[in-house]
Amino acid sequence: MANVNVRIDPKLKKQAEEVFTSLGISASSAIIMFYHQVVRTKSIPFELKADIPNETTMAAIEEADDIEKGKKKVKTFTNVDVLMKDLEK
Repeated sequence: MANVNVRIDPKLKKQAEEVFTSLGISASSAIIMFYHQVVRTKSIPFELKADIPNETTMAAIEEADDIEKGKKKVKTFTNVDVLMKDLEK
């Protein structure tokens, strides 16, 4: 058998191990399953995204959803001067 040593955030480790326990498997078994899937699929066995929104983008998306659902009103301005005065507040 070979060893795999990985440094991982303790909180993440604890959270993942709670899931493994609920599934009735050990962390070692979960990692072995992951490796088997990598070999079988010849890829990472889940979608990788480089365009994960940051907090600012997520806040904007949530605000847009709230506006669309009528949970939040949209500010409107009659002209640029009124807009500029509002921005200066």
